[in-house]
Parts: sequence; structure tokens; C-alpha cells
Amino acid sequence: MSSSPLQDKVAVVTGGSKGIGAATATALVNLGAKVVINYGRDSAAAEKLVKTLGTDKAYAVQADAGTLSGVEQLVKATVEKYGKIDILIPNAGILPMKDVESTSEADFDRTFALNVKGPYFLVQKALPHIPRGGSIILISTTQNFASTVSAPYTLYCATKGAIDQMVRVMSKDLQAKKGIRVNAVAPGPTGTELFFEGKSEQVLKMIASLNPNNRIGTPEEVADAIVFLAGDGAKWVSGQTIRVNGGQA
Repeated sequence: MSSSPLQDKVAVVTGGSKGIGAATATALVNLGAKVVINYGRDSAAAEKLVKTLGTDKAYAVQADAGTLSGVEQLVKATVEKYGKIDILIPNAGILPMKDVESTSEADFDRTFALNVKGPYFLVQKALPHIPRGGSIILISTTQNFASTVSAPYTLYCATKGAIDQMVRVMSKDLQAKKGIRVNAVAPGPTGTELFFEGKSEQVLKMIASLNPNNRIGTPEEVADAIVFLAGDGAKWVSGQTIRVNGGQA
């Protein structure tokens, strides 16, 4: 097998400068792909990652991945730079801890914009530039499959439920019409900056104890699953949401 199985492939990763996005961008480059790293505000983190990966292999694009104008800007910049998009990973998202009673309209609109609207229209705008054999990998959550979920995940799970249905329906449509695969990964608790925010050491230990491995997953472990779905090893995999959680759910 080639040491660069994704040679000449072009990937776009939204929210690509940190956490799972950064780990995924790194894994893709290590397999030979060129990667466009989308970020919202933290230009320093994005530029640092590009420098680490190499300016010949990675390219940072600032755009709001939760708006139509932002995803149009991202697709335009990618196509101008590389001419196509083989792998699309709408990874950007937010996780507000909001039960139904505490959710404001602004919370709802902001969360659905970044977690659902952005991925939906990024797929739409990217499609004319994705060749046959391309791969779209969306991000769901293990919380959608867990037997017990705490109330503060209500809003977040609502958005990820929409992602699961997008995968189910888009995969059939796009495979039939364009030969493009659509899948998702559903990470469990993963050690990202977003996940750690606002959690005490006691809470983190409790969350780790719920996993049969007695630990929290790493961004690199989730990235490995994403990269698998992007490659030829998954060419007969479409319409699937793969749980990446160490057996937790």
C-alpha cells in the first residue's frame, strides 16, 4: 500500500485549527492530501498549524462556517487555490449546555446555524467541485445513541439529530447521482478545548469512568476514523454514522 494513499486529494476541514479538526487536518496531510483549514476567529492557531504542516500542504481560510456567505467564501477560496474538493469535513460546531428551559432563541439560532445550516449549505456549495468518488464526512455525537443523556445536551443533540438524518438521506441521493459517499462519525467524550471548557476535574473523572477504558478519547482517535472514511478503504461505506467512543455506546 502506498505511504501516501491520499496523494493529490484536496480536503476541506471547517473548524480545522483546533481539536478534532486540527488532528484530522494533520492526519490527512500525513497521508498525502492537501488540506484547507477553515477557522472562525483564531488566526494564530490556524497559521501555526499551517506552518507545522507546511505551506505547500495546508492553507488557512478565515470564514464563518455557520453562514451562507461564509461557506461560499470557503468553497471559492479552495477552488481558486486547488481547483477541486475531494474530501469535505464540516467539523465546526458548538456545544452549549442548554436544557429546554434555559434555551433562548439566540442560543437556538446560533447553535443550529453552525451545527446544521453551515454543514448543509457547505455540502450544497461544494458539490459542483467534488469529483466522482469524493467523500463527505459529517460530525454527529455519541450522545444521540447513549441510553442516558443529561438534560443540558438537549439543544446540542437536536442539532446532531439533524446531522444523522442528513447522512441517511444525502448518502442515497449523492451516491446515486454523483458517486459521492456521505458518512458521519459520532465521537464520544473527546479531549478537546471545547470539551474541557467549564468542567471540573471531578466532572472529568466521572465522565471518564463511564467509559469501559476509564478514560476520555483523544482527537487523534476520532481523526483516524474520519480519515478511514475519506479513503479508498471505505469505498463501500456510505450512509453510515460510525460511533467513535471506545465502546461507551
